[in-house]
Amino acid sequence: MIGLTIKQLRYFDALARHRHFGRAAEACSISQPALSLQIKELENMAGAALVERGPREVRLTSIGEDFVIKARQVLLGIDELEDLMRVSQGPFAGRFRLGVIPTVAPYLLPDTITALTERFPDIDLELRESVTKSLVTDLLESRLDAAIVALPISEPALREFALFQEDFVLVRSRRDDGKPVPSPDMLKTMRLLLLEEGHCFRDQALSFCEITKTQPRQLMEGSSLSTLVQMVGAGMGVTLIPEMAIALETRNAKVSVVTFDPPKPNRTIGMVWRKSNPLADQLMNVGAIVRGLGQRNRP
Repeated sequence: MIGLTIKQLRYFDALARHRHFGRAAEACSISQPALSLQIKELENMAGAALVERGPREVRLTSIGEDFVIKARQVLLGIDELEDLMRVSQGPFAGRFRLGVIPTVAPYLLPDTITALTERFPDIDLELRESVTKSLVTDLLESRLDAAIVALPISEPALREFALFQEDFVLVRSRRDDGKPVPSPDMLKTMRLLLLEEGHCFRDQALSFCEITKTQPRQLMEGSSLSTLVQMVGAGMGVTLIPEMAIALETRNAKVSVVTFDPPKPNRTIGMVWRKSNPLADQLMNVGAIVRGLGQRNRP
């Protein structure tokens, strides 16, 4: 396998993730025939089939499963070598791949982008918005350098850097102005609007309301906080949103916002990255900048 290239390993990694030649080719910014040719050459060098080509999905062979594990270890090492070289060049420069959860991205990213590009003129930001589970996977597999998520993550390979803490507030129809603030027990009897499965903010809201996933109750779901707030404005129920979302999401909605009595529901927002990442000092600096923005932007 002397002719093996890093590019081929990245192509195979993409195919293993997407399980589809078309989607993997799109992710790699090459044509599907070119990707197929590279994978075929890789199989020829390996002397064995690495994938099973089906009409709708690609499956890894047993050898392919072992191969992708080793390939990702090699790619992680290469990425960390590149990061180590960047450290020696001085101020933070070059590509910085940052992931952000959807309940933070619209409210924190605009100021974050401005602050980072002003502080590090040579930085090349690549941003991705996704749910926590997906961001953590991408971090561990070196497809992201850092991610802004709700803590704790409790992943041994990741360093957690707390940024700020914020409370949750209740959003309800304007018709309910003046009514008592509902307790968690009262919320159990109300029509509660929540984000779809997979969002950590959904689980946090359920925890505050002391509603378990196994309880037989009807919950209405939305794909974003914006959708939930508009549904509340239409009289479909109540919802919880984080403080940072108040200004943007409620400005054009027929809703009222109230704070809960202590102990208030809250979350800690933090930045996480691989402990092995040579850019740790730079990432600490980035975290300090974002921490200042988060504290400044709280209502």
